[in-house]
Formats: sequence, C-alpha cells, structure tokens
Amino acid sequence: MKARTAATIALAGMLASIAALSADYLVMRYRTPGDERILAELQKQGQEDSSKAKLLDAEHKRITDAKLARRARTEWLAWALIACSAAFVAMAKKVAGEPVAPALPKPVAADVRLRWGAGAVLGDPADLSAVDEIVAREGRGAEAAIPILQAIQAHYGFLPDAALQRVCERTDITAGQIAGTSSFYVRFRQTPVGKHFVRVCHGTACHVSGARQITEELRRSLGIGEGADTDEGRLFTVEEVACLGCCSLAPVLMVDDQTVGKLTPGAARDALQSIEPKERA
Repeated sequence: MKARTAATIALAGMLASIAALSADYLVMRYRTPGDERILAELQKQGQEDSSKAKLLDAEHKRITDAKLARRARTEWLAWALIACSAAFVAMAKKVAGEPVAPALPKPVAADVRLRWGAGAVLGDPADLSAVDEIVAREGRGAEAAIPILQAIQAHYGFLPDAALQRVCERTDITAGQIAGTSSFYVRFRQTPVGKHFVRVCHGTACHVSGARQITEELRRSLGIGEGADTDEGRLFTVEEVACLGCCSLAPVLMVDDQTVGKLTPGAARDALQSIEPKERA
C-alpha cells in the first residue's frame, strides 16, 4: 500500500513538473515578441534621442535577468521530473512485485558546466581504460548513472557508444537507463566536439541585432550541414546559447574563452579564420 501511495505521489510530481515546464515555455513564447518589439523601438529612438540609452540598457538587463531566471527554473524542473520519473518506475515495479533498481541520485548543482578550452586535448574514444577508472570511482549501482555519464563526457567531450557499452558491461546500469538519461539531459552529447567551441549568443539583444545571420554565416563558411554542429575536420563546434551576459556587446560570440562583440556576419567569420590558420589551410 505504501508503494502504491508513493507511486501516486511520484506521478503527481511528474505531472506537476511537466505542467510547470510547459507553462514557463508558453509564457516565454508569449513575451519574447513583445520584448523584441520594445528593444527595437528603443534602439530606433536611441538613434534620435541619446537619453533613451538608459532605458534601452534597463530593458536589456530586465530581459536578460528574466532569461537567466527561467533557465535556472528549467534546469531544476527537469531534474525534478527525472527524480519523480525514477521514483514512479521504482514504486511501480515494487507494486508489480519486480526487483527494484536503486533510485537516481539527487540533482547535481545547476552550475555544472562542461567546457573545453582552446586546444583542449580530449580522451581517445578507442581507449576505454578511463571508463573503468570512472566506474571504479563513481560506483557500479544504477544510482551512479548520471555521475558516470558526466565523467565520461568530461573525458571524451561526448558519449562514445563503445564507452557506454563498457558501462553496461561493468555496472548494473542498463542500456535503457543510459539512453533515457543521456537523451533527456540536454548537455549530454552523442557526437564528438571540435577542438574549438564557438558559442553564439541568441539572447534578446543579440537576436534583434542579427545573431541568426551570424550563426548561419558561420555554419555556411565552416560547411556544417543540417542537423550537425561540428565541421568535418572537427576544428569548430558551433552552439547557440540563450545568453552570454554581454548584452552591451550585442551581437556577441565566444570562441573557447575569448569574447568577440559588435559583430557582423563577416566579422564573425573572420574571428574564426584568425584561429590556427595553419590547421584550417
């Protein structure tokens, strides 16, 4: 009876998390066009009246703060959904009389970021010795799935199929659990990254200043096809991000840890061409 009650509570938590995520998304979709119109109008007025610059900066800050707050809410709601889903499955199995797998771990800190600096040397996907070391360090139970996947991505830059298969062989973690977790958590990558990581800001200020054109020009010049984010030579990975916190430099991008602002599509292309020209030649 307790298991049935727990399953009901977990299901309610799942539905509440989904509802909150959906509501937050719909509010964002509703407000974004209005915010863009306000910024565009203030930019136009600022060209005629310099006193409007303070109003424009204030609007940039308000919109950026709102985006950052929404991103933090989304991360925690996503983790709440994962935790409730895991609890529901565990309790459902218990009600059905099946063996119960260990619960997923508590959510990791929202500020976990996987970053690769200029010229970063990532592990060779063919060398699986690191996977064995990670498993030995993090544990073999199902509750270690997320820490293991995070460590594998930190080492290789993505989640190689061979590494995931080795995890299944060395632990109690199933292929289904790995597939579900890695596909739900958006920061897990299934494909390799380039040597240099390019983040193009698509926040409100950058969006109205031409961020879309900049991204399209970078993808065109690097020959990155539809559905991909890394060039064939694996020199650059281009990613769209919600906000880099540099609204006064809009439109802006980061190449590894270097920020470049006040861009045009051509200037963005030149910024990448100046990096390791011998490798690009």
